[in-house]
Amino acid sequence: MQSAMWIPELRRWLDECAREAGFDAVGVAEVRAPDDPAVAQESARYTGWVEAGRAGEMEYLTRRDESGRLVRSALRVAMPWARSVVVCALNYNADAPRSIDAAPLGTGWIARYAWSGRTLEDGTNVATDYHDELLGRLRRIEAGLLARAGIETRCYVDTGPLVERSLAVQAGVGWVGKNTCVLNQQLGSWLLLGVIVTSLPVEERVTSMAALLPARDRCGTCTRCIDACPTGALLGTKQVAGPREMDASRCIAYLNIEKKGAIDGSLRGPMGRQVFGCDICQDVCPWNRKAPIGDADGMQARRELINPALDWLAAMDAKEFKRRFKGSPLERTGRKRLLRNVAIAMGNSGEQRFLAQLDEWRAGEDAVLAEAAEWARARILARRTAG
Repeated sequence: MQSAMWIPELRRWLDECAREAGFDAVGVAEVRAPDDPAVAQESARYTGWVEAGRAGEMEYLTRRDESGRLVRSALRVAMPWARSVVVCALNYNADAPRSIDAAPLGTGWIARYAWSGRTLEDGTNVATDYHDELLGRLRRIEAGLLARAGIETRCYVDTGPLVERSLAVQAGVGWVGKNTCVLNQQLGSWLLLGVIVTSLPVEERVTSMAALLPARDRCGTCTRCIDACPTGALLGTKQVAGPREMDASRCIAYLNIEKKGAIDGSLRGPMGRQVFGCDICQDVCPWNRKAPIGDADGMQARRELINPALDWLAAMDAKEFKRRFKGSPLERTGRKRLLRNVAIAMGNSGEQRFLAQLDEWRAGEDAVLAEAAEWARARILARRTAG
């Protein structure tokens, strides 16, 4: 017998199915109409964030429908049929050093989530992308759900017209911390989110269940993430009810992944050795001190990507880059942008041994890389003079 709404029995099945699929947490959020006061408030907040220029060059966050409404301002703007969202979280924490720990000179940092790989039967370790890993797991849950309810569904991993973090809070998966990541009291913030949008209504008595209540905010007055952010991208305060907001245009992960062309000179120094993404605001979070190590298949850390040598990354030609990073998050950013980031990290290292490589890039045809190399060379020489 198929279910016509989210009844407790179906919710219990979901918990079991999500665990079998390899997720560490799951919840269900009710999707309310755009004119609901809470939805309208969240929509106004998102609209204000976009209009303040916080989204940088990420045009997918600023897309509007024919009426001029931001598509991501409310889920039912893009999908009027949506009535609930299944939010799944996967723990990707690895038993490895943090970005803030002491590291060998001349090394860079690649964000933890991008270390992911899978070991094949012959012992070969190949790169994976969390988008694909999570989507496959979501499809398994979706298939079981469709067998139990005649409904419409859509699966998304960072690609849908929705704000996953807000839905995760509504689904009880966690709260949005001052670092703007979803935090779970048991799991910490090393969480990747995937969602299944459904047309299945939430039964009224189910909405009062603890499993469907918003997660309690437990950041308190702590501001360690805000204080540690090198570029001042986090806009929160010590106030318990203060804003959980980021200026993405200043976030290091945005600068070295999403930002095309030259990076603003005032932000290059604060980028430090980060060449792909940034984990600083999560590494300093007290809730991550005892975060469990993830063991999901396909998300094992590729050890060569932990504190990678900058000259190793710099020496990769197009063929080697493809061999190393095909199927990984770094493939989407591309070799050109990665080298731009490596040049900046070389400049910030102060290591004179990188001058030859920087000179080679300065004479190259890539104007963005040449300019970054020029900046890095001047930074190294200035430090030598000052020393």
